Parts: sequence; structure tokens; C-alpha cells
Amino acid sequence: MKSTRLSSDDGAVFVVVGEPGEDAFQLLSDFAKSNQLSAAQLTGVGAFRRATVGWFDREAKDYRRIEVDQQCELLSLLGDIALSDDGPQVHAHVVLGLPDGTTRGGHLLSGEVWPTLEVIVRETPAVLRKTSRPELGLALIDPDRTDT
Repeated sequence: MKSTRLSSDDGAVFVVVGEPGEDAFQLLSDFAKSNQLSAAQLTGVGAFRRATVGWFDREAKDYRRIEVDQQCELLSLLGDIALSDDGPQVHAHVVLGLPDGTTRGGHLLSGEVWPTLEVIVRETPAVLRKTSRPELGLALIDPDRTDT
């Protein structure tokens, strides 16, 4: 992974570029932790050799894994970073384009970068905190625990 910080008046803006073979979710998580991000927006494009996305099954309170075991274009990555009890947590959704023009989408669980991943990380001047919601099986941003 390579990254650079761009100047901004409203908080830091970073460009994060993934290298072939890196796992997209892991590199974004590592980037968030190493830069101690407490609130940020993510947007990105690129391509994967293979990927796994998830669809949240509310009855099982877990993600159903959707394997995309082929080269795919990362048409869109949107997400956020907020603090959980374990530090910065990445929450990203993706739309993947397949060779026949169909798409797959869901929560980004993993994606083997090939040939690149280009993500803009826009830090916000606030602290977003996630709270565990056992009844849902998720930790979600809690507007009552947001510091500005």
C-alpha cells in the first residue's frame, strides 16, 4: 500500500493505493489504525482478482458470503470509518462489475487487489463511535456518542 496526505481545511484527505495481491479490506483497516482515524468517508475504484462480499442476514445476524472467484472491476466503493471498542472500524459497500456486464454487490469482506485499488479517505473533524447492538447482531454508529 502507498498513501499520501493531501491538504484540506476540513480535515485530512488521503489517497490510498493498493498493490497487486493485497487484501483491500485489510489494507483499509490497517490504514485507519495506523493513522488513528476516528471518523472518515471512503470512496474508491479499482479491480480485484477475486473478492468476497456479504449480504447481512437479519435472522442469522451474520453475513452470507458471496464469493466472486474471478477478475472483477471495482465500480464503486463507498463507506466510512468510525471507532468501535477495538479501535477504528471500516464499513464499506462495493459494487463489482463482471465480464458479462452483470454486477455483484454487498459489504466488502475481502478483495485481492489486481491491478490497483484507489481510495480517497476524507477525515472528518469529529469522532464517530459505534455501539454494539446485540439485538441486531451489529455495531452501528451511535449519534448519541458522537463528539464534534
